[in-house]
Amino acid sequence: MYTEHFGLQHKPFNLVPDPAFLYLSPNHRKALTMLEYGLMSHAGFTVVTGEIGAGKTTLIRSLLKKIDEDCVVGLINNTHESFGDLMTWVLDTLEIESSSTDNAGRYRDYINFVIEQHAQGKRVVLIVDEAQNLSIKSLEELRLLSNVNIDSDIFLQIILTGQPELIDKLNKPELEQFAQRIGVEFHLKALDFQQTQKYIEHRLKMAGAPRKIFSYKACAIIFCYSEGVPRKINNLCDFALVYAFSEDKKTVQVKTVLEMMKEKQSSRIIKPSGKDSDEVGKIKQWLSEKHQIFL
Repeated sequence: MYTEHFGLQHKPFNLVPDPAFLYLSPNHRKALTMLEYGLMSHAGFTVVTGEIGAGKTTLIRSLLKKIDEDCVVGLINNTHESFGDLMTWVLDTLEIESSSTDNAGRYRDYINFVIEQHAQGKRVVLIVDEAQNLSIKSLEELRLLSNVNIDSDIFLQIILTGQPELIDKLNKPELEQFAQRIGVEFHLKALDFQQTQKYIEHRLKMAGAPRKIFSYKACAIIFCYSEGVPRKINNLCDFALVYAFSEDKKTVQVKTVLEMMKEKQSSRIIKPSGKDSDEVGKIKQWLSEKHQIFL
């Protein structure tokens, strides 16, 4: 809709995870390095957590493009119990054929598959996205799947990504054995203001922007309302471009963003959490004192 108006080749702020647009902030770079290290070091379990919209799934998509051919990869991203049980997901994502109707038989088919892949010089990597939705029972079943690993022979590696609730679950006494097997763990933080500004500019550049589109102060306001969460940034920047386009403006300025936020807040769909970080508070104070912009 607005791409031609701003000289863009692609829509820059899609909500769908796209590794081609991945911006590696220092924190995201560390998270991706940890994921890669978990694979290279043959860690049994690797766990990466982060708030909703922090970029975990995009990192996983990026990791998938880098995984060596000696790995057989299965990705589970529908982890709600209404979609089935864990063994069904595992067999489906690894494309394991099983005629068994009971868990014992399906587990046997899974074991045979993993051992066969190991005999061919391959490792099986099971990635579970949105793992915070797994029940305690399913997480324990996941640990039992890793029992195929014997001593230094790693037949199966498991990568879990999820929201902070996953940490709470893994800290429960009944999952102590699971927690002890985690070889690599990392928590993905939100972007700070400088990173948010670079994130916006990076995505616009990747979309083919011929010039700067968002003003410095517009980025500051986007940061305050998004709290540095990439998915929120995408949502707000996308709408800001639509508003600027509707007003036939070539850049996104403070007035446009404030008008957009006023209308968004009236719809009660997008609203700040009410828990300002120190940095957000300082930027709000700077906007009010220096530029008479009150958020």
